[in-house]
Amino acid sequence: MPLTFTAINAAKPKDKPYKLADERGLYLMVMPTGGRLWRMNYRFDRKQKTLSFGKFPDLSLAKAREVRDIAREALALGLDPAEERKAREREARIRRSETFKVISDEWLDRLTLEGRATKTLAKLRWMIDIATPLLGNRPIADITVPELLQVLRSVEARGRYETATRLRSTFGTIFRYAIATGRAQRDISADLRGALITPKVKHRAAILEPAALGGLLRAIDTYDGQPTVRIALQLAPHLFVRPGELRMAEWTEFDLEARLWVIPVAKTKMRRPHKVHLTDEVLALLKKLRRMSGDGIYLFPSVRTPKRPITDNTLNAALRRLGYTSEEMTAHGFRATASTLLNESRKWHPDAIERQLVDCH
Repeated sequence: MPLTFTAINAAKPKDKPYKLADERGLYLMVMPTGGRLWRMNYRFDRKQKTLSFGKFPDLSLAKAREVRDIAREALALGLDPAEERKAREREARIRRSETFKVISDEWLDRLTLEGRATKTLAKLRWMIDIATPLLGNRPIADITVPELLQVLRSVEARGRYETATRLRSTFGTIFRYAIATGRAQRDISADLRGALITPKVKHRAAILEPAALGGLLRAIDTYDGQPTVRIALQLAPHLFVRPGELRMAEWTEFDLEARLWVIPVAKTKMRRPHKVHLTDEVLALLKKLRRMSGDGIYLFPSVRTPKRPITDNTLNAALRRLGYTSEEMTAHGFRATASTLLNESRKWHPDAIERQLVDCH
């Protein structure tokens, strides 16, 4: 006679476990502690076996019968239900290790071990977190192109077209990592080429005329703010490194006798040491600067504490103080100025100029 919900609720624990039989091998084992466990007896390969399905009421009578029927279907196909369940559990564990979140976290951990800059890692984490609510728990091999596009469209809807473009590129890198580790078949982000709004490139303002540059250099020499900031502005057109590399420069990175500044990997965009050779003019400025900040860590310490360098905006603020607007000149613009004027002079090979801008050895 099949079990009923009323009979199950009326079952009381006894000194020893006892069974309440249902149909087709399913029964409820009532334990002395009061627990009620669904089980099923069956024979396979001439052996008596038992399957445990779960406990009541977490698994209802109707659900327990469904699970029993699945087990009996396996038996009808000549399969052991217990082994089939183990295989499904293994597959589920594997699929949980193949989700977008797990793989993207692995990829970020790998970049951390490679020594990527903290700022770069934080930016990548921020971008990946945009996708996590929709894609995080999805096996990466099951993610579709429209799902990726949905995430990118949500970014575009906020007017962040460049961020959407960068996120598509990040998707591609994560998918290629998944391919390399055997958890995806192809990089579906490639199918999104042409599907995004192309952001209008906004170049950083820079002075590109020799006469105008001469005026800027003369203005810098008269800068009446912090003396260390004036020297930073004087060094910028000589070194034309990235503003972050300049403001965070440390005295230990300089060998004045060898006339060399080696920017360490952690501070460079290209993730390799950047060697900058120092001219006589630069050496003279550095010797003057050493008398001001040589006892500390940074060449250009903050006025608030010598334990930190000047901020991102310090050099741009100094240019504004000199009367140059953000549409006329920026700290980063010294790189464009150097590239343009050096190439136009035709005194150096373009490759040599590019090497100095990117990675001079």
